[in-house]
Amino acid sequence: MNTQKNRSKLLKITTSAVIAAVYAALTILLAPISYGAVQFRVSEALTVLPFLMPGTVWGLFAGCVIANLYTGSVLDIVFGSLATFLAGLLTAWFGRRGNTVKNRLLGCLMPVLFNAVIVGAVLTWGYGIRTFASPLASYGFNALTVGLGETGVLYLIGYTLLCQLPKIRVFREFFERFNRS
Repeated sequence: MNTQKNRSKLLKITTSAVIAAVYAALTILLAPISYGAVQFRVSEALTVLPFLMPGTVWGLFAGCVIANLYTGSVLDIVFGSLATFLAGLLTAWFGRRGNTVKNRLLGCLMPVLFNAVIVGAVLTWGYGIRTFASPLASYGFNALTVGLGETGVLYLIGYTLLCQLPKIRVFREFFERFNRS
């Protein structure tokens, strides 16, 4: 019994570590489009994984922390990673409600909303990116640009992953094994 429990823990830890590494590597490799006021962070497509495997939230959070270390901004490291963590929790919640079109669409919306609101604030007040004279207008613009990039990534790549991965036998079996443990 203990051996089975240890294997389950090892599977979850290993999976989270791999997800963290992939998230960080994708973000840093694609740095020119991953950071800044206008960003298309391809790694954010992985934020749909908690919909299928709720335990992956921690791996996404760790990957985001590592990727945000690249910026050197404590605000980005803390709050940008917090946005990914909170989005992951809600994405997982929608996944537990059932794999329906509505829940998939809402699950994909969580990273869009959290990143637009939180990263938009970090860009405006942490980095001082002010496109307009009014800080509030600048915040709205930064939230909009981050939200648009997230929308593109989540609904073009993430939603496709969410729909297609369960159809592939090896992934479906892995998700079942991961969630059973």
